[in-house]
Amino acid sequence: MEIQLNRVDYIQVGVTSQKTMRLLPALGKKATQKVAVADHDGVLTCFGMKKGEAVPVFKTLPGQKITRMDLGGAAGTPQEKIFVCSGSQVRGFTKKGKQFLTFEANLTESINAMHVSGADLFVCASYIYNHYCDCKDQDYFLCGDKINDITCSSLDSRQVPVLACQDRVLRVLKGSELSYDVEVPGPPSVLELYNRDGGEQVLFGTTDGKIGLLQIGEKEAATKWEIDNDKKKGGVLCIDTYDIVGDGVSDVLVGRDDGSVEVYGFDSSGDPTLRFQHVLSESVTSVQGGCVGKESYDEVLTATYTGWVTGLTTEPQKAEAGPGEEVKMSKETQSKVEALRAELEQLQVKVLQGREQYQQTSQSSTAVSSVPVFSINDKFSLCRDDASYSLTLEVQTAIDNLLLQSDVPIDLLDVDKNSAVVSFSECDSEQPSGNFLLATYRCQANTTRLELKVRSIEGQYGTLQAYVTPRLQPKTCQVRRYQIKPLSLHQRSHHMDPDRPMNRLSLVGQFSLAEIHSWVVFCLPEVPEKTPAGDSVTFYFQNTFLGTQLEATYSRGEGHFRSDNISTISILSDVLSKEATKRKINLNISYDINDDSVSHTLSMIHPKLECQLVLARKVQLIDALKELQVHEGNADFLVPEYRSILDESSSLLDEFKKQPAHLERLYGMITDLYIDKYKFKGQNVKTRVSALLEILDQYDPNSLLDFFNEA
Repeated sequence: MEIQLNRVDYIQVGVTSQKTMRLLPALGKKATQKVAVADHDGVLTCFGMKKGEAVPVFKTLPGQKITRMDLGGAAGTPQEKIFVCSGSQVRGFTKKGKQFLTFEANLTESINAMHVSGADLFVCASYIYNHYCDCKDQDYFLCGDKINDITCSSLDSRQVPVLACQDRVLRVLKGSELSYDVEVPGPPSVLELYNRDGGEQVLFGTTDGKIGLLQIGEKEAATKWEIDNDKKKGGVLCIDTYDIVGDGVSDVLVGRDDGSVEVYGFDSSGDPTLRFQHVLSESVTSVQGGCVGKESYDEVLTATYTGWVTGLTTEPQKAEAGPGEEVKMSKETQSKVEALRAELEQLQVKVLQGREQYQQTSQSSTAVSSVPVFSINDKFSLCRDDASYSLTLEVQTAIDNLLLQSDVPIDLLDVDKNSAVVSFSECDSEQPSGNFLLATYRCQANTTRLELKVRSIEGQYGTLQAYVTPRLQPKTCQVRRYQIKPLSLHQRSHHMDPDRPMNRLSLVGQFSLAEIHSWVVFCLPEVPEKTPAGDSVTFYFQNTFLGTQLEATYSRGEGHFRSDNISTISILSDVLSKEATKRKINLNISYDINDDSVSHTLSMIHPKLECQLVLARKVQLIDALKELQVHEGNADFLVPEYRSILDESSSLLDEFKKQPAHLERLYGMITDLYIDKYKFKGQNVKTRVSALLEILDQYDPNSLLDFFNEA
């Protein structure tokens, strides 16, 4: 059953963080609910709707940026007390706006996740979890990776904290101890109870757009269902449950960082199905289900990054009339239209006054120009599906242009959602601090969010810089820097395939655990910057492009790295020895190279290379076939294979365009593999690369393998 929801904008506050908007409980069965929303200016705003107008209930004074909000209250009573956290402080307000609590958690870092249940307060900073009961310390846990969110399920009336951690794991705690952990398909960004009143079922959303439901048990958790992100939508920022469809079953409401708002209902077999989807122009930081605009009309309420509170309501918003009929407007609608017209006139007058004032001050000899401050919400993450990095930049005001600058070779990939005009500048990469990429994106009017995709080459590392210039006067620009790491296409995983032929790199030297950990952080993405607790550390990685694996195990004074790809071992060896030399640490490096790993890696490259060669050959034929078709008047005389190439020409060209330099990239990997194989044997085979490229042009897997095995 599909549902029809109509958009209504209520108010705009300052820039908002994730999960900082909540609906207060309704007083009656179908009564409207008050909305509490907090922003980066430190202002907590509570408002309700009267006759179609947003009427403020209370508004606090500005202060430190508010990062989270939750509702609480005594057990068994309506959860209508509002708790907000800013810095390491938690404050509590009544529904009328009276502050009744100021609690200093005395954490060295700011609180970034919070859950309130009765007298219990659960807060998390980057790596630290704290549980307080009646503001007294109860439990403490130090996590191995960054904590993104927290919720508490209930087992036999006992609170069970669940932490969403960046290393693709949910950690379930018992007191101050880890009870068990649950692997999830991506880095979890948000947790929510399926039943608002508690229970054992926990919903999770990941930064790569996947959603799932877990049943939290005493010793383990069971996955009820998972929704994959096949359509490459944005990462999940917020989840709520509410019966908006009206079938008696709570639906799952989802808000994503690309502006998508989704409603998932359940079919007769209990599987989630998409019932509704709407796209807003900016990321959705909070989502709630309830009744806000008018009694008896349910709606999905959202808050966006720039502070817009928007409803998607079941109330019909438009009236239709046939030819010659007159649309009758209710008095309420007429007064709404008149109020909007008056507001528009006031804004036009304000804009004119502001322009005049600016002209006067800009011509004044004593006036001092101040740089306008603006917020940027950015995300730089590796996409597993196409082994590329996604860079998302969101600004609270319209973006004028964006300059991308890179000192390492990277490819820019096409993004369908991106409507900006891109132009490239010539680069001189031969200079010591030369650029490999200079690209300018000129944005269309009112673009506040820009999504780009880049693909790096493993072994080439440096910095990608984005210079963001918004449409503000005077012109100002902010720079964001992103590290391209030596093994940039590797992603954390939980397991290794023990049957693969492995190469080994071992380091021994006078270094501490913190030092070797900092080298691993420099080399590989998704490694926590904080040195993990314990004497020894093990991480597993998978190459998103080829599927090869890497195991890193290290402790004080020694490190062991195992991979089925010789090139990975070669890159690690070069970078780690360079880092050790910088710190004047003497390293004893040993290798154990397995020749079988070369044929194994070539077999993993083979399907990709074959697919790209077939695609390249087909694309080469398109122009000639089109010319023949024009010359002969039709394509009936062609063999079926050539006819199908003509029929699919547009999709083939699109696919080829989406993968720039893909074939060169694969040729480069095979060349590196060949050079690295003989490098470990003490031979320099760079003079034979031209012969290797000739074999690749006439590609045959057996002759390629024979060439690799020739001494």
